[in-house]
Amino acid sequence: MFLNILTFGLWGKLGRLTHYAFDAVLISAFLAGMKRSTGLTPSIKRDSITDNKDVNYWIDRYLGVGETVMDYSVTLAGSSGFFERKR
Repeated sequence: MFLNILTFGLWGKLGRLTHYAFDAVLISAFLAGMKRSTGLTPSIKRDSITDNKDVNYWIDRYLGVGETVMDYSVTLAGSSGFFERKR
């Protein structure tokens, strides 16, 4: 309790922020996996979201994080003995 008073509850806020960031990465990786397995991608028409180039840049970066996480996950799973490739 005393530590909580000293830090103004920052540990709880940091934990919540970490949880939201992890959820955002999971959603992005899910979208990347859906794109790879079915070819379906989110319909991000530049005109319908915004004309702001910064927002479009961050959307592309967000979806790129999912692609990267997907690549690393597939590489890690392929090199471990717990998974096997069946086709």
